[in-house]
Amino acid sequence: MNSKAAETAERAEFENIQAGPVAKEGSPDVNLEVILDVPVTLSMEVGRTRIPIRSLLQLNQGSVVEFDRAAGEALDVFVNGTLVAHGEVVVVNEKFGIRITDVVSPAERIRKLK
Repeated sequence: MNSKAAETAERAEFENIQAGPVAKEGSPDVNLEVILDVPVTLSMEVGRTRIPIRSLLQLNQGSVVEFDRAAGEALDVFVNGTLVAHGEVVVVNEKFGIRITDVVSPAERIRKLK
């Protein structure tokens, strides 16, 4: 800062802001109504595998690709790409669905980010 600017600079005054109570889950101060209609993408993953491009290009109708997950093992449920639960496939009105068998704890989700 040059000396002329330093001479004309003033100290900024801010209003004293008091910290209010922090709203906790289940507290009447929490208004979830503002986010309840926000759409999210829910998806489930059967399994994963890594194959070379050569093998990928050879796939055709009737090809079988083996995944890293055993038959009958719980599937991963993702919300906007974040693992939130595990479940099993069910059929509801001739459409696939998922029955949630286990919900991933917030601590587990944080641990998987590292």
